Amino acid sequence: MKIAAVIVRSLMGLLFLFASITFFFKLITPPPPMGAMKVFTEGLAASRYLLPTSKLIELVCGLAFLTGRFVPLATVLIAPIIVNIALIHAFMDPQGLPVAIALVLANGFLAYHHRESFRPLLKP
Repeated sequence: MKIAAVIVRSLMGLLFLFASITFFFKLITPPPPMGAMKVFTEGLAASRYLLPTSKLIELVCGLAFLTGRFVPLATVLIAPIIVNIALIHAFMDPQGLPVAIALVLANGFLAYHHRESFRPLLKP
């Protein structure tokens, strides 16, 4: 189980690190969105703070996953972003749904692996 956790957190770390670095340095030009996804993306871009903030959180969490430090904190910080990724792909862009589901499962697995860290939070 320990080896699986290292593999899962490393893969998640690489994915989030890649996504944030390509966003900040404009290394890859994504294909233009269409339909509802285009309107949604334009709304995110119009806010001017939401995408950079979420990509910064992805960068920090990706580094935490890769280094193995503060993994429970990174799991909690990245959870709302992963939920939004899953919901966006479920309702607007079903092509990315398999990756979104894999992220939800991977984050759930890491949260379960570090469940002792969360135990004090769940006490009444």
